Amino acid sequence: MKVNFLLIIVLFLFIGSVNATAKLEPQVLVMQVADETILRLQRDKVLIDKDPKYVHKVIDELLLPHFDFKKMSKWVLGKYWRKAKPAQRDAFTDEFKSLLVRTYANALLEYSEQKIKYLPFRGKLESGDVTVRSEIDQPGGFPIPINYRLHLLTNQWKVYDVSIDEISLIANYRSSFSRQIRKSGIDKLIQRLADKNQ
Repeated sequence: MKVNFLLIIVLFLFIGSVNATAKLEPQVLVMQVADETILRLQRDKVLIDKDPKYVHKVIDELLLPHFDFKKMSKWVLGKYWRKAKPAQRDAFTDEFKSLLVRTYANALLEYSEQKIKYLPFRGKLESGDVTVRSEIDQPGGFPIPINYRLHLLTNQWKVYDVSIDEISLIANYRSSFSRQIRKSGIDKLIQRLADKNQ
């Protein structure tokens, strides 16, 4: 199974209701959200089979509210975020979010239920930054460790990075985007993402 596909599966398992607040511990939230998401996929299977783009609706409703795309974009661009103009930052954030949504949608269409084991989370709730740890069983193989990094933003826990087998989503994109920016500039990167998102 490709790491990209597995990454999308675990990201989408974090989907939940917009009303989840900081009063709910991050680990409990992740577990409840995984259950809700699996039920939604099962319930809407006929709609998804009929129109694969229906998955975008599911993502818009359930996934987007629980990710901090601005923080993700800031970390992905690193030093280039500080050098970018406000309009470039906004454009990059929009296109990066669209890239992730498109990737999630493609992966959801191939989703098959895997068993998830949750481990004790790391960090202190009062710090506003924790790591929720889990493992996904792989038939005939070793479990894949998955770590979700969340921080507290406006009284809600938001995901800003996910690591699979200690490979960070942010670090992975950061390396790729940095090379492209050094070669062609940030505007070219934004245009390339926009073209792919079309």
